[in-house]
Amino acid sequence: MQISSYIEKLIEKAQKLNKTIVLPEGEDERVLQAAHEASVRKIAKMIILGNVDEIKAYFDKQGWNLDGIELLDPAKSAKLGEYAKLLYELRKDKGMTEEEAAKTVLIPNYFGTIMIKAGDADGMVSGANHSTADTVRPALQIIKSAHKDRVVSALFIMVSQNGEIYYLSDCAININPTAKELVDIALSTAESAVQFGDEPNVAMLSYSTYGSGKGEGADKVREATAMAKEAVKAPEYVAMKVKLDGELQVDAALDAVVAKKKAPASDVAGHANVLIFPNIEAGNIGYKLLQRLGGAEMYGPLLQGLNAPINDLSRGCFAEDIVGVIAITVLQTQK
Repeated sequence: MQISSYIEKLIEKAQKLNKTIVLPEGEDERVLQAAHEASVRKIAKMIILGNVDEIKAYFDKQGWNLDGIELLDPAKSAKLGEYAKLLYELRKDKGMTEEEAAKTVLIPNYFGTIMIKAGDADGMVSGANHSTADTVRPALQIIKSAHKDRVVSALFIMVSQNGEIYYLSDCAININPTAKELVDIALSTAESAVQFGDEPNVAMLSYSTYGSGKGEGADKVREATAMAKEAVKAPEYVAMKVKLDGELQVDAALDAVVAKKKAPASDVAGHANVLIFPNIEAGNIGYKLLQRLGGAEMYGPLLQGLNAPINDLSRGCFAEDIVGVIAITVLQTQK
């Protein structure tokens, strides 16, 4: 299995944390291959949900043991009743009945998420066979936001061909965030960068730099930047060494020569590593252009702002991609 040098560094960090990650898609060979690799390399203890006999047969066929891996069929779990009751208590105010809870908890993504809520796992990786919505919905209903007044958002970690690391958000969840929601996204992404060992230089992106362009979109980013600059004056962000500026065009954010012309006084322009997009259209198009035309490695969408890490996969992912996201999820358990 070919693992990138960036992920190798994350694996080394994850091995020290002794966490447990649940994989709810035990019917997928890529997931089983990734679970085996993660257990052999001691990235995390693995829990695989699915048909236990079929998974065992697959491992036997490959000549693999199940050291460090627990297999669970949700319908046969000794904790099924306990989990159903917990789900009911969490969702009864939203109209869920006990009967609905008993059915819903059998859905693998819900079962895996409720395991985290119950303290039986530290994080979850799903999406090889499910849509982003199927992964996000249980997370928002059960794990919920770590900050009641902050939106949950989706992060992509980008590794350029030169090995430079960038954090891009929001590219997958919030369609047209308000100025306040852009602040939430910026703060969460700065915190994510710190979790992965980088000092955040946050650029609030726009088609305008310091008022060079007019329109509602630029006005929104300008307003968000003003609020975010106040927010990062808080002691916790000062301690993280968060720098933030905007509104900035992407060339001013990334290119030192352009930055000297467009934003010479900025301490972020020219060397931003956290890129906050004004809306999902810009974010989704941007990350896919970087991936397809720029040859960048992309990891995500990774959910940020939750009480515990739950991450999504592309349905076209490879086993090594899943290994990478497992390692990322382990590191996201750090507070």
